[in-house]
Amino acid sequence: MTAPVFLVESLAGVRAGGTLTLDGPEGRHAVSVRRLRTGEEVVLTDGHGSGAHGTVAAVEGKDRLTVAVTEVRTEDPPRPTITVVQALPKGDRGELAVETMTETGVDAIVPWPASRCVTQWKGERAAKALGKWRATAREAGKQSRRLTFPEVADPLTTKQVAALLADADFAAVLHEEGSAPLATAELPAEGRIVLVVGPEGGVSPEELTTFAEAGARPYRLGTTVLRTSTAGTAATALLLGRTGRWA
Repeated sequence: MTAPVFLVESLAGVRAGGTLTLDGPEGRHAVSVRRLRTGEEVVLTDGHGSGAHGTVAAVEGKDRLTVAVTEVRTEDPPRPTITVVQALPKGDRGELAVETMTETGVDAIVPWPASRCVTQWKGERAAKALGKWRATAREAGKQSRRLTFPEVADPLTTKQVAALLADADFAAVLHEEGSAPLATAELPAEGRIVLVVGPEGGVSPEELTTFAEAGARPYRLGTTVLRTSTAGTAATALLLGRTGRWA
């Protein structure tokens, strides 16, 4: 079984042969929940591509342990990157979408309050919901043993999403009536891929027109219709395989 991953604020200056202290909520989880003991392997990451691999050298109290660092690794930036613009699902299916996309390997997630979304983030609810998405991405990143956690951006309007699509190296809207399959689309080897996942009610004609003007064509995944909470995960997996990132 691979070593568990815990999040630290920074790994600046950490070198093999040194030690690193894990405390606070992460330390409590390691000591009191995971019950790590001296000699067990562990990985500490900053969530931005660096990881300190080592073994537990000492455990203190219920929320503090010292790690003897054996190796520090830094991941190369992904090529190409994959960003999913996710329309807001109902209930807790938003966290489900974020969790599974993170575990699959998405690089960035952009919440999008599409016109046909039943759920709309406003006021305090918006801040609370966004916080849940970001916490979900963080926990899923640790669970899936990632060193680079996906960024969960602030929500974007349709106009702002169009600007994001216009700046992409490949832009697509997942749509059941798309004439072209995503499985055969010509993909870039570098740069940024941006996918739009609409709400349960679908992307409106006006939104499709706006995105088309930004250079994003509609593509279909297959003959079945996926829910908004699973379409992004399926598309991410397809692209990771096609671009060689899963090679």
